[in-house]
Amino acid sequence: MPPISAILHTLNDGLRLGRALETLRPCDELLVIDHGSTDQTLRIAREYAATIRTASQSAVDPLQWARHDWLFCLLPSESLSEALEATLFEWTLKDAREVIEVPAASLGVREETERGWSQAQRATRLIPRTWSLWAGQLPAFDARAAMLQGDLLRFALP
Repeated sequence: MPPISAILHTLNDGLRLGRALETLRPCDELLVIDHGSTDQTLRIAREYAATIRTASQSAVDPLQWARHDWLFCLLPSESLSEALEATLFEWTLKDAREVIEVPAASLGVREETERGWSQAQRATRLIPRTWSLWAGQLPAFDARAAMLQGDLLRFALP
């Protein structure tokens, strides 16, 4: 069974972090990399038993802090839909040999807007520890990635 480490980068995300962490039940580890929060972000991360690292510690590759070989990357303003949560639970039930050939996994990301929810945009978010394609703090899109069922929901910032 391939366990998953969730990775979130934070900076004063106390108003939205709890919702993100609450939906990460399929993940075996929560890793928060904080970039100097001065609000309640770190307190909330601790309430969810997240491992906290500071960005100043990030001179070291943050992926080395993750305990598991599969990493799920998301923003603090994002949450798993029920369908995506179920899909990730199913992923963790797979035999490790079933996912060895999977280069990564993508899913739909829908954004909350003033006029409702946007259409899902495909994004690569479940990656192996050896991943090397990045777009900032999130994995870069890879068209070869397997598509997962369910969406990641990005809520409008307060």
